[in-house]
Amino acid sequence: MPFVLLILIILVIVVVIANIKIVPQAHSYVIERLGTYSASWATGLHVKIPFIDKISKKVSLKEQVIDFPPQPVITKDNVTMQIDTVVYFQITDPKLYAYGVERPISAIENLTATTLRNIIGEMELDHTLTSRDIINTKIRAILDEATDAWGIKVNRVELKNIMPPPEIQNAMEKQMKAVREKRAAVTEAEGQKESTILVAEGEKESAILRADAAKQSKILEAQGEAEAIIAVQKALAEGIRMLNESNPNEAVIALKSLEAFEKAADGRATKIIVPSNIQSLAGLATSLKELVANDPK
Repeated sequence: MPFVLLILIILVIVVVIANIKIVPQAHSYVIERLGTYSASWATGLHVKIPFIDKISKKVSLKEQVIDFPPQPVITKDNVTMQIDTVVYFQITDPKLYAYGVERPISAIENLTATTLRNIIGEMELDHTLTSRDIINTKIRAILDEATDAWGIKVNRVELKNIMPPPEIQNAMEKQMKAVREKRAAVTEAEGQKESTILVAEGEKESAILRADAAKQSKILEAQGEAEAIIAVQKALAEGIRMLNESNPNEAVIALKSLEAFEKAADGRATKIIVPSNIQSLAGLATSLKELVANDPK
């Protein structure tokens, strides 16, 4: 009896230990009791009832990424192309995820392909190639609403690749090449234009600088001449002032008159009008000369 009891105790301990479960971070366990949903275990330590409780599904609550293979779609202008999509989703309700739909990932893939065909079927090729953001937004809104009943939230949808038929790709490449060549030609023309403008502006600035230099030179020359004239006039004025201050007599004035007459006589004038006072002085000088000549001493 003690041996059997010991074995039973060991068995009970083993069963209890085997039914102790730890739910890791960002996960949830869906528990069924006698085949019916019982609870959704969150992160932490849990103990299930042996032979009664069962872990029906282990669910990851982290954001998940699914890259679906390319799907054939037809545009409004009857162009068939291949588009592959990437869906980012997260499980928000483990119970709905476990019991809402069979094979949820496959359901999301089929729903994505159907939605993509419906949206692209209403758009022409050119609009499709330039409206990725609009298409992504529409698909995400439709998927998020449809998968809400499955306990899934679709965060975003991205069109990974849009692959038109080869002949259209070749035509698009030729068009892009022509656009690039045109853009390069325009850029080169603009560069030449800018260069010509810069050269013209440089020549203009050079001419302005030369004109300013010549103007400045003439201004300085004129200022120099003006200053020289002013200096001469100041010297004459100063001489006159000093002469007036010395109170000259009639003889000095007469002498200055003779000096002035001498300078005038040295010129090239054909006629010289001699003032009367200078004539009298000249006569006086002649008389003095004769008197000196007749004097025997």
